[in-house]
Amino acid sequence: MLDPARGYDLIGDVHGCAQTLERLLEVLGYRQHGGVWRHPRRQALFLGDIIDRGPRIREALHIVHGMVEAGQAHCIMGNHEYNAIGWHTPAPVGSGQTWVREHTPRHRRLLGATLDQFEQHPADWQAFLGWFYELPLFIDAGRFRLVHACWDEQFIIPLSQRFGGGCVDETFIQESCVPGSFACKTFDRLLRGTDMRLPGGLTLTGGDGLTRAFFRTKFWEENPQTYGDVVFQPDALPEEVASQRLTPAQKQALLCYGADQPLLFVGHYWRDGPPAPLRPNLACLDYSAVLYGKLVAYRLDDETAIDPRKFVWVDVERSGAAP
Repeated sequence: MLDPARGYDLIGDVHGCAQTLERLLEVLGYRQHGGVWRHPRRQALFLGDIIDRGPRIREALHIVHGMVEAGQAHCIMGNHEYNAIGWHTPAPVGSGQTWVREHTPRHRRLLGATLDQFEQHPADWQAFLGWFYELPLFIDAGRFRLVHACWDEQFIIPLSQRFGGGCVDETFIQESCVPGSFACKTFDRLLRGTDMRLPGGLTLTGGDGLTRAFFRTKFWEENPQTYGDVVFQPDALPEEVASQRLTPAQKQALLCYGADQPLLFVGHYWRDGPPAPLRPNLACLDYSAVLYGKLVAYRLDDETAIDPRKFVWVDVERSGAAP
């Protein structure tokens, strides 16, 4: 699927920041020819979540789709592309739902910017919904791997056996609305990551305004002792929770991506600060571009450990041009 003679530029969550994406591509040495951003020797690999939240979602999709169609990029599915498919897919008979992604105010809020920006372009939106089915849930290139949120082989191996390249069909999307089904757990793990319930029935309202009873966790920590050792999200845990010790059962349930595994690149997690590896074989490239953070790329060649010097990014300034 990937040409070993090329270098790769791995790009984190775009979320409709089309102007910022064009600036990053320019910095990386891509130029527009025939309406498509191209590089003579390299190829872009997008980690999903092209849509939602940002001001130029339709333009961002056209940039990425044009590059993929011209052989200048690959793109995997993010949880926001999955949400969009689910919003438009009828739930299977007997499921007790109308849609795979029910049309609740909370779900409408998350997809709202995309639906609003495509309101006058319904044929365009239908075409992109069809294209989302062509986005694999992961890429395993041997020496490196891409997944939007979490690499877990207990889902990736059977998914590969069923779908080969990791692109799913409408039946699998419909199966995902059944709680506890393989499809439901696959999308949840690969596109949203691992999480843990807050103790004592607590809930937290995050910076995005949503209230949750769970928090996102690391899937690579080898010997965690407390809740604070495993939390991995922008919103900090209260100190009394962060210092609470994990039970043996909680430790046993945690996933751990080994240090001897191939290089792995994810998006999804809304990081901040200077881009850097999480460990020598793991990097997150989502640095909150749509929240006036950074749109980040990693320039991958033939290295066997992630090089801190090879992160490239553009800052999104509030006082500058819109994202």
